[in-house]
Amino acid sequence: MYPCVTLTGPRQSGKTTMARHLFAHYDYVSMETPNNRELFHRDPLRFLKLHPAPAIFDEVQNTPELLSYLQGIIDEANRAGISYTPGMYILTGSHQLALRQAVGQSLAGRTGLVSLLPLSLAEMEAAGITPSRDEAIFQGGLPRVISGIITPEQAYADYFGTYIERDVRKISNVRNLQSFEMFVRLLAARVGQQLNLNKIASEAGVTAPTIREWISVLEASHLIFQLPPYYQNMGKRITKSPKVYFTETGLVSSLLGFSSPQDVADSPLVGALFENLAVIEALKARYNSGLRSNLYYFRDTHGFEVDLLADEQLRPRPIEIKSATKLTDSLLRQADNVRKFAKLYNPDCTPGLIYAGEEEGMFNGMKVVSVRHAARLTLQHRD
Repeated sequence: MYPCVTLTGPRQSGKTTMARHLFAHYDYVSMETPNNRELFHRDPLRFLKLHPAPAIFDEVQNTPELLSYLQGIIDEANRAGISYTPGMYILTGSHQLALRQAVGQSLAGRTGLVSLLPLSLAEMEAAGITPSRDEAIFQGGLPRVISGIITPEQAYADYFGTYIERDVRKISNVRNLQSFEMFVRLLAARVGQQLNLNKIASEAGVTAPTIREWISVLEASHLIFQLPPYYQNMGKRITKSPKVYFTETGLVSSLLGFSSPQDVADSPLVGALFENLAVIEALKARYNSGLRSNLYYFRDTHGFEVDLLADEQLRPRPIEIKSATKLTDSLLRQADNVRKFAKLYNPDCTPGLIYAGEEEGMFNGMKVVSVRHAARLTLQHRD
């Protein structure tokens, strides 16, 4: 229903490919190309006459002023009584913060916002690709990796190197790139943990405010996702710090120095890495359905914790995450917290368990699903 659609997501997640595939008849203009930027800045009106709607403007965070001109075109058409077809302008961008600020200033009410993360396990399954737990964590979801164009080792080493050199300098004035790289590696070793700014700052040799700024940089680039704690109507004895996950487990594996799926299996972090995978699969399921995150975790000061909550209209569904590849009675008993949470806070819901195996169904009052089918728990209309 909007004249513009703005597609955000990390680099190499497939934004451009998807936009050009779905809107093949649109004019395509990359705003990362210096010639296009130069032409726009030299003569914006001529530039837009050369690229009239319908058009795809790729990586528009490089020329945020473009959005003001698009606003003028849209508003002028409205005043003239001209009705634009929805989605006449498709905008893409990799820097969430810069793009959202520009959109909020110029295109508020005129664009729909869509987030695209790398390929989900459900999308891979639909294409006949079913990696094991350790393969899924090691290779991540970058389309170029899944298609075999490039190895995970090369892809994520290049990805992070390019990110440091190109994106970090654009988003923030990071003076000490070595400290920043150390900080990212420290964060990779803490996936699934509550964010402790002071501890990370001490190990990275910088201040806590600097770490807070760097966290914002990573989040703006879609490299990490902060899972907030759930504390609505839960009283004061609730943890308030978010947990941090990477949107790409393949990048985490690279940052940790893994060179094969076997390194994942042998790592003492395999449980945390699988939790990262499951949380991001849940996030992808919601984004791919056009929904907001609405994902949380729960922990009180007594240590009672639930790995993941999918909340709809203040009705949180508790979900346990386990890296086990087989469904056993012992595994089901370990998931008692989700049943306890459901009994206390949402007795009408069916608690869930996401694990790395294949057997699915109702067991011990829980809905058990493979990590590939996280949507069956986090999209509650699929009960």
